[in-house]
Amino acid sequence: MNDVYWGRPVPAFGMPESALIIIGLAPAAHGGNRTGRIFTGDRSGDWLFEALYRFGFANQSVSVDKDDGLTVRDCLITAVVRCAPPNNKSLPAEMNNCREYLVRELQLATKKRIVLTLGQVAFRSFLKIWREITGFQSDRRLAFCHGGEWNLPGDIVLIASYHPSQQNTQTGKLTRPMFHKIFRRAREILSTTS
Repeated sequence: MNDVYWGRPVPAFGMPESALIIIGLAPAAHGGNRTGRIFTGDRSGDWLFEALYRFGFANQSVSVDKDDGLTVRDCLITAVVRCAPPNNKSLPAEMNNCREYLVRELQLATKKRIVLTLGQVAFRSFLKIWREITGFQSDRRLAFCHGGEWNLPGDIVLIASYHPSQQNTQTGKLTRPMFHKIFRRAREILSTTS
């Protein structure tokens, strides 16, 4: 079967009024770039949607096509870059070109309680934008680490996770229990702040 590729910028998926905002890096060349929905149809998405389903943020654990019936609950999934980067490596110019989409989504997400960044690039990009939007300045440098959790002004909790890329999952840098722990924590936070 020959797929017709979406081949355009991939929009965020979910609702802006969600409590959980997930920020990834970019659409996969044969995932979101093919299907037109972020994290859909690639192995990173297999990990993400399974975890979202397990912890009550999605109605199904698998997503292979944008018309497969997947819905997310109280969750918005977005990315730093909106097009599949050449050689799977986003350049600063691409991040800058797509920056305003993420800025606007964060501004529209007025009910966000948790921002979950998948990978160091998403973590750094979010913090840079957050500082510009809110004027947030910390007396300590926030350094990326898997499972890191920080309370930010405005009652926002920032959680960092390794990205569920094949490079991380196949080498064991990120295991399913490690990834599930991130979503379990997000669910605990939302349960105590609702």
